Amino acid sequence: MELLEQAAVFLLTAVLLVPLFQRLKLGAVLGYLAAGMIIGPWGLGIVADAKLTLHYAEFGIVLLLFLIGLELDPARLWALRRSVFGLGSAQVGVTALVLSLAGLAFGLRWEAAVVAGAGLALSSTALVMASLSEKGELGTPHGRDTFAVLLFQDLAIIPMLALLPLLATVPGPAESGWIQSGKGIAAIAGVIAIGRVAVRPVLKFIASHSGRDVFTAAALLLVIGAALIMYHLGLSMSLGAFLAGVLLADSEFRHELEAEIEPFKGLLMGLFFMAVGMSANLTVFLAAPLTVVGIALGLMLVKAVVMYGLARGFGAPEERSGRVAVALAQGGEFAFVLFAAAGGLGPLAPEVSQLLVLVVTVSMLLAPLAMAGCERWVQRWLDRTRAPEYDTIDAPGNPVIIAGYGRYGQIVSRVLRMCGVPFTALDISYQQVDFVRRFGNKIYFGDASRLELLHAAKAGEAKLFVLAIDDVEASVRTAAVVRHHFPRLTILARARNRVHYFRLRDLGVRAIYRATFPSSLDVAHQALLRLGFGVAAAERATTFFKQHDEAELEKQYAVHHDEVKLIQTTREAGEQLQELFEADGVGPAAGLPRSWGANRGP
Repeated sequence: MELLEQAAVFLLTAVLLVPLFQRLKLGAVLGYLAAGMIIGPWGLGIVADAKLTLHYAEFGIVLLLFLIGLELDPARLWALRRSVFGLGSAQVGVTALVLSLAGLAFGLRWEAAVVAGAGLALSSTALVMASLSEKGELGTPHGRDTFAVLLFQDLAIIPMLALLPLLATVPGPAESGWIQSGKGIAAIAGVIAIGRVAVRPVLKFIASHSGRDVFTAAALLLVIGAALIMYHLGLSMSLGAFLAGVLLADSEFRHELEAEIEPFKGLLMGLFFMAVGMSANLTVFLAAPLTVVGIALGLMLVKAVVMYGLARGFGAPEERSGRVAVALAQGGEFAFVLFAAAGGLGPLAPEVSQLLVLVVTVSMLLAPLAMAGCERWVQRWLDRTRAPEYDTIDAPGNPVIIAGYGRYGQIVSRVLRMCGVPFTALDISYQQVDFVRRFGNKIYFGDASRLELLHAAKAGEAKLFVLAIDDVEASVRTAAVVRHHFPRLTILARARNRVHYFRLRDLGVRAIYRATFPSSLDVAHQALLRLGFGVAAAERATTFFKQHDEAELEKQYAVHHDEVKLIQTTREAGEQLQELFEADGVGPAAGLPRSWGANRGP
């Protein structure tokens, strides 16, 4: 098949299936895997050479690790050392031992059992990191722990490959393993030295004396160069790219490099997952589907149980341990590399290697479903078992009750505390309550929409009820309860947006403050000043806009149940604003530098 035709097939299949899987909340990764299985040699056979596609698509992992490295400067990497070298080494060591013993129990020779256990102990960096990134969980505690373990696994592949000749059953030089280990250490030192001494000055020169296209070429050359150094020494290309990213994480080029590399990474990562799907040997699978699926599920169960126990042993709470265990339960792409190398040296028989590759592939196919389904179940179960009972409020009645103790509620409370005004603070998130209490703040855990809790807080004696809850539905529900049972209690409510504002107004709440409106006006005022407007002109412009927007908000509230009239009112408001502004004598040219007024477009 011609290259362009093959590219068209990849793109068309991805465009059709990936949005469908995302719509079904199964994730983009599973969509790519399914697309590869459909067009692969054991599906419709449209693309016959899965290995060649996988070979090129592996560069997507290289780019992914480079971008991850850019997010971790050496100081942050050092801060993760306990998770990387403690939890990560424990995961690889204990999991490999357990799986090796299982291999011996199934009749494998000890050399084959060791190789199988080591390879199956690894997880899919590409799949897991893509999933965490897609859900925005890379910066969470469980995301950091997961990344730390994956990072150690990527490091562990070096000694695994280096020591593999020592398990060879075909004649070969035993000392090659030690030689390769030495090469690995030298390669890492070389990449670090080159990155520190040469790369930054070169990038600075290119950025100063060339266009964006040349800088993009330089960024790709940097990643490819670091990967090739490792590749030609028989090591992980991803490790070289990761080191290159770490060395540039604190440079002035970090964000520019991210912007240039990201599009290539996204396309190649999708191609990689399609290639993994294409590699699934459906003939072997159809010959013994229950065996393959059973081994894959058993692998995921063993890895999840071991990882959960290790995470708990390292002090991680139940919720974090459960999430990390589910995320790392599948096999990984580096297992393909290890099994292929082991096949050439003799420890693994061809039929065993083929079965293990299929088991890893099936586990990767099941991983997105496991992370989507099991994580929800684990989270729901842990929340139910860990959530404490609501606090008993034993404080005397205070004049102010604050419902919602996030950023908004905390600022209100700090001002009240400064002025000596006592208050009772409530929040439904026990994680937030625990966090705030560490700083010595008095706060009660409870749902402010529950009538018994409001009675305990003596809402009937309070003067003000500050509604600072971030969640719109919870805010509206609480406002309804307070308005119905405590009609004389004045509510000062925070609104996230206009729709939230309208719903609170429908309940009879009058004192409503849009959360971002005042700060946005402050920024606009500063923007005008820095653009050359006079102080008076900038002040008058923002005041005029505030008055007009508040007046329009009232007009829109009057028709907000009629979508057609609401849209019409919104359009008219935008057209009228500039006309009224100019008619009031402070049009766009007033207060502007003369050159701006003269060059102003139509």
